[in-house]
Amino acid sequence: MKKGFTLLSIVLSAALALSACGSKSETPQAGAGGDQAPAAAAPKTVRLGIFKNVTHAPGYVALEQGLFQKYWGENVKIEVQAFDNGSDFSTALATDQIDLGFVGPGPSTNQFLKSKNFRVISGSNNGGAVLVAGKDSGIATPKDLVGRTVAIPTKGSTNEISLRLLLKENGLNVTTDKTGVQIIARAPADTLIAMRQKEIDATLIPEPWGTQMEQEGIGKVIVPWDQIPPNKGNYPLTILVASDKFLKEHRETAKQAVKANADAIEFIKTNPDQAYELINNRLKALSGKGMDINLIKAAISHLSLTTDVSKEAIEEMAKVSIDAGYIKDVKKEELDLSQFVDLSLLNEVKSGK
Repeated sequence: MKKGFTLLSIVLSAALALSACGSKSETPQAGAGGDQAPAAAAPKTVRLGIFKNVTHAPGYVALEQGLFQKYWGENVKIEVQAFDNGSDFSTALATDQIDLGFVGPGPSTNQFLKSKNFRVISGSNNGGAVLVAGKDSGIATPKDLVGRTVAIPTKGSTNEISLRLLLKENGLNVTTDKTGVQIIARAPADTLIAMRQKEIDATLIPEPWGTQMEQEGIGKVIVPWDQIPPNKGNYPLTILVASDKFLKEHRETAKQAVKANADAIEFIKTNPDQAYELINNRLKALSGKGMDINLIKAAISHLSLTTDVSKEAIEEMAKVSIDAGYIKDVKKEELDLSQFVDLSLLNEVKSGK
């Protein structure tokens, strides 16, 4: 009897082993870097972060058009989390509060060099910020900013990096006194109020805020978006990033997000009037307040929608952050963003994979 029981155990063990082998599905790559990971089902929920800003237009259109849902499937729940600045977004991504989303390269690079647990997977928008001077400030060129106060949306933001580069191009220094240019951080809505009340002299700010200041007659754009450094406006302002954890567990889902972003960019280019309405709808949903369509139109015309990402531009901006003290314990000559900017998913999408 004992002998028969042993034989039966061997047969059952073999059957279970064969069953386990037969249940395996295709093993996807872990992340954009190409490491292998066990297969995983589509996520039940995707936590997507985005700003309350028109420069995130492709993300808005992808949500309004149901493009993320189209690629991810109806069984995936999308949780949209709105952010006011890149520092909060990047912290949320690094601490597993969101899975992926749209942000600027400035604060996200700063956070990456601390946590090194997320990466850029696609571009979304290049440029779109302008330098505006107060109407009666007497400022006509960047050189006139000596002894003046200039507002940026957030400390360490991509806009501040552009401002610092612009000042350097004009031989100006950032100081806390009248010998140079003083930089203060104000949210765009607060900057608009400060400009009305003449509490600041100028601002480097994303559109459509600059256009709105001109239309109200309280400010004038003295450096247009296509002259803002680096690369005269051809620098990443909005990028699509994803956590390494999400890429490892749901690489295909992340690639589908790249597709949705690309489709949204194409939709805006080919259906601008419809896109303006969609952008306004999402802006209302995120901030509780819409925007004049003409302002949205102006904003879209002052930026370059693209999935391309310039690693060189991001590196240049990161070096400015090092000089400004936002990135610590990293020397410029030792800066390595090869793991941060990883466009293998984008390249697969472009090649039709």
